[in-house]
Amino acid sequence: MYDELIASPRVLLGPGPSEANARVLKAMTTPMLGYLDAEFVEIMDDTVALLRRVFGTKNSLTLPVSGTGTAGMEAALANLIEPDDSVVVGVCGYFGARIADIAARCGANVTTVEAEWGQHIPIEKIAKAVAQVANPKLVALVHGETSTGILQPLTEAVEIAHENGALFLADCVTSLGGQPVDLDRRGIDVAYSCTQKCLACPPGLSPISFSERAVEVIRNRKTPIQSFYLDMTLLENYWHAEKRGYHHTVSMSLIYALREGLRVILEEGLTARYERHERNARALLAGAEAIGLQPAAEEGYRAPMLTTLRIPDGIDDATIRGRLITDYGIEIGGGLGIFAGKAWRVGLMGDSSNDRNVMLFLNALEKLLIEFGHSVEPGTAVQAASQAYA
Repeated sequence: MYDELIASPRVLLGPGPSEANARVLKAMTTPMLGYLDAEFVEIMDDTVALLRRVFGTKNSLTLPVSGTGTAGMEAALANLIEPDDSVVVGVCGYFGARIADIAARCGANVTTVEAEWGQHIPIEKIAKAVAQVANPKLVALVHGETSTGILQPLTEAVEIAHENGALFLADCVTSLGGQPVDLDRRGIDVAYSCTQKCLACPPGLSPISFSERAVEVIRNRKTPIQSFYLDMTLLENYWHAEKRGYHHTVSMSLIYALREGLRVILEEGLTARYERHERNARALLAGAEAIGLQPAAEEGYRAPMLTTLRIPDGIDDATIRGRLITDYGIEIGGGLGIFAGKAWRVGLMGDSSNDRNVMLFLNALEKLLIEFGHSVEPGTAVQAASQAYA
């Protein structure tokens, strides 16, 4: 016989998932309904209306895709791209490269605009690359690059895309709910995210939104959308038609969770939520720098939701992360790509972004670094963070 499932408590301070809000977890215990039950359809409509407010949009085609953030990425690209379309993708980390990979798999001719990991992509480079591509269909940037902790400016890039006749795509997987995305104000044509980061919900859904301009592109395709599961014309019929039509069985529990998570966000207030993420990130960085840890992301372009810290010489990445879990129950992320073994990724996302977690992590990390020979006066990190909060 297998024992009852009991997971060890964790303080989730990695790149995701973050801690799910207690109200969200409670909502998941709501009884199942049929996928076309009138009551469930009303819950779907509520969820979409709430998503529009957090996205900052009136876009009709807004819904949560069944799948994680990568499903949203694939849905955005598969619906907009046809074979031989020209696509420009900004790459300054792991997930920009993933966009380029999926776009190529969709048959696009992909031009990448690259920056070193830990650096943002200058707008001049984006403008030059887009201008050199004949008839670009799409320009894509990652708003919050989870692998490096860079928060990429979007507004001018949107203008460049539109001036050159292209749509603009924003990967908001890490930023939605943690920083303003403001789709309508910025003119973003398609954006997607996930539920397990700044929305403080379990993983499994990918909120996505298409502008009317993007919807027109989808409707005027010359070739079929290659994915049935991610076909927005079919999903629209299930999520938005006056008479709903079956497409696939969604997870009722995850929809319940997302609806409640979005209610929690709007009760806090978007501005207050963004300021909370920024305040806690400042304190975390102040404490880390006080004990000699250097940020890996370029100053002025650091994402408050995720801080990358360079690992000091002589300190083993896996050993410290392992001890954080076994001794303190704290999870942080290791580096991806060229940052593997060289940087830690510390996520302060959604409900995980609070002063208690900042102090707990800094105290634990400082103790472990001292144990492994890092020269620092005990209490330095917490004192510096406290001063940042003052």
